[in-house]
Amino acid sequence: MMYSKEFAKVLYEALEERVTMDHLEPFIEKPKHLERGDLAFPCFSLAKTERKSPQLIAQEVSQKINSPLFEKVEAAGGYLNVFLNKQEVTAQVLEEILQKKQNFGASNSGKRRTVAIDMSSPNIAKPFSMGHLRSTVIGQSLALLLAQCGYKPVKINHLGDWGTQFGKLITAYKHWGNEEKVKANPIKELLALYVKFHEEAEKNVRLEAEGREWFKRLEDGDEEAAKLWKWFRAESLKDFSRIYKLLNIDFDSYAGEAFYNDKMDHVVDLLESRGLLTESEQAQVVSLEEEDLPPCLIKKSDGATLYATRDLAAALYRKETYNFEKALYVVGGEQSLHFKQLKAVLKKLGFDWADDLVHVSFGMMRKDGKKMSTRKGQVVLLEEVLQESIALAKENIELKNPNLPNKEEVARQVGVGAIVFNDLKNYRMNDIDFSLEDILRFEGETGPYVQYTHARACSILRKAAWDGEKEMPIQLSGEQEWEVIGLLMAFPETIKKAAAAFDPSRVAKHIIDLAQAFNKYYAEVKVLQEDEQKESRLAFVSAVTQVLRKGLSLLGIEAPDEM
Repeated sequence: MMYSKEFAKVLYEALEERVTMDHLEPFIEKPKHLERGDLAFPCFSLAKTERKSPQLIAQEVSQKINSPLFEKVEAAGGYLNVFLNKQEVTAQVLEEILQKKQNFGASNSGKRRTVAIDMSSPNIAKPFSMGHLRSTVIGQSLALLLAQCGYKPVKINHLGDWGTQFGKLITAYKHWGNEEKVKANPIKELLALYVKFHEEAEKNVRLEAEGREWFKRLEDGDEEAAKLWKWFRAESLKDFSRIYKLLNIDFDSYAGEAFYNDKMDHVVDLLESRGLLTESEQAQVVSLEEEDLPPCLIKKSDGATLYATRDLAAALYRKETYNFEKALYVVGGEQSLHFKQLKAVLKKLGFDWADDLVHVSFGMMRKDGKKMSTRKGQVVLLEEVLQESIALAKENIELKNPNLPNKEEVARQVGVGAIVFNDLKNYRMNDIDFSLEDILRFEGETGPYVQYTHARACSILRKAAWDGEKEMPIQLSGEQEWEVIGLLMAFPETIKKAAAAFDPSRVAKHIIDLAQAFNKYYAEVKVLQEDEQKESRLAFVSAVTQVLRKGLSLLGIEAPDEM
């Protein structure tokens, strides 16, 4: 919180140094209601040492404070509330933003320590669905937030390029596949085959066994199985790269499940050498009874390894390769048991860094209130949604601003930004019901609303031909600007809290509030009126554009200067 350190210092002096600064600053809070001041200190924590009631402490200390930083100090119950000097603080906040520009809110608290982020991770040979959007955009925003706090994020796309589903897909291709059809439209055709397999398997129980058999052949290096698998993978990656380009996302590693095929024996050997493997129904498991968890399956009765074996191999490899401080798994909430087991097995192996593994879970993306499922063919393709959103954004531009230069580019920024923002404005644990019409609205809590506010502020600066590099004293009373100043002031703390809680929605909500407060200000104040405060008002508008742009960029969204 900006100015909490200064408030603590003033309190420290008023209390005649009877308590330490460390005892004061952590307790300082921001009152929920503006009429209760800008900062507050609850005096309850001092009652024991001062041997007085909190109300009396607040009353006495309020009379001792005399600082140019505060225009009013008042005792309210056991709280000491202070009202910042609006003119002084407005000038300081604006000067800091104008000087730091896009570095406003940046810190070096991470000290370049590495955070590995397992994110996106679509399954090859299946379309990139709306269901994969959440992991992708939450992971991207966390990488941006952590980088802003001085960490070094490593983005890992742990592709779903191995597993029994490939046995099923090869079986489906052998029964009903057509090479020419697959070549002409790979992902659509492979999805149709995958869906057909599950429909037919309900009538013919032999198919499931055949699928398992083909996967075993793939694991054993069978030439035909490997050739088909490589083909499915190559076609999928071409498809995915188009979508990642649209979202403006890249990765540091595409090491998927198959990458760990030769690293799993080491895990099994390690577990055996520590006496952790036991047999259960002919399968090899690690008992986690003491941790109150079901046993973790390591090897099936047919000798095939499992998801958990692979993730154990991946965790060991990543620790060795990146020496991460934290490893985030941006994966849906339904996998929470798996990650509890993963950590518990690593702890049993004696790896204390297992505590540094964090499951950043999230709710489901629903359509018409139902979960999207590839298996049942109820899939909404992300690329189609993005293209539809871009087309609708372009129609909007044609209606509102037909002479806009770079229409195609702005339509992409708005169309893609709308979908990303709609996801990230929600707390990640909440389920999201998808509706394109609501997402693209230019009013309400939407991406286009924030982007449009940014573009409107930029147009004010263009109209005034404002020179952002010119140094000048800020001459504003701060009265009309105060709500916006409060939000600008709180922005660095919002970034810090969003990164610490792995919660990008805090930034999204913050910039919605900022956009709304600025639009209210703009409706009431003639910014371009020729008077001695005009340049200061333009400096204020410029600071708002900087923070809106930065806030959007931390969500992985671009901010057009014109819309």
